[in-house]
Amino acid sequence: MASLPQSTTSPNAISRSRLQEADSFPFPPTYSFPPFYTLQPTLLTRTSQLAKWSLLIQRYHAHHHRYRLHIPTALSSPLFHNAAIHKRLSLASVIEIVNYMVKAEKDGGGGQRAEWIATAAGKGSEKTEAWVWWKKPDEWADVIAAWVDRTGQKGVVLTFWELLNGDVVKGEEWLGMEDEVLARCLAGLVKRGKAQVFGEEGEKGVKFF
Repeated sequence: MASLPQSTTSPNAISRSRLQEADSFPFPPTYSFPPFYTLQPTLLTRTSQLAKWSLLIQRYHAHHHRYRLHIPTALSSPLFHNAAIHKRLSLASVIEIVNYMVKAEKDGGGGQRAEWIATAAGKGSEKTEAWVWWKKPDEWADVIAAWVDRTGQKGVVLTFWELLNGDVVKGEEWLGMEDEVLARCLAGLVKRGKAQVFGEEGEKGVKFF
């Protein structure tokens, strides 16, 4: 399998570029409510706020087909900064919201709809980036498995690049997904015996069964 050209643009740079584009996302009415940007001390109200912010973050990322939340950049983006009413979330509030999203519902969290990304030094405690699972990896695995059945891809070998950017997936929901996210999704299909992943970085491929 031929090696494919690698992008020299970092995910952070891509995120910054996209966040500077005009925002077409249809924000909910609560987005224009000033108290929404200050987490309230009352537990019931605060939990309701956290749940609403979690849903907003998921929908925003789904709308823009993004999977990675880079907090230092996002603080100045329309997601957390409503310029029209001069309100924005604080860094501490965003971290608390993502912590809520990371936790399971049984633990009082938002259903594991986010996951902190460890830094290059392996220290996840810095909490500057997180995956946003508007679809969890297992849910994406179901979507891809359905596509394999629908389009007759069983027995076919595809490179990661083809599965993310090729004509064969044009119009599919995961078009443009990051390699690392795709690998997580395909791992679920491998466990089910529905796929085999092989190859080195930059030239990985997958065969569906």
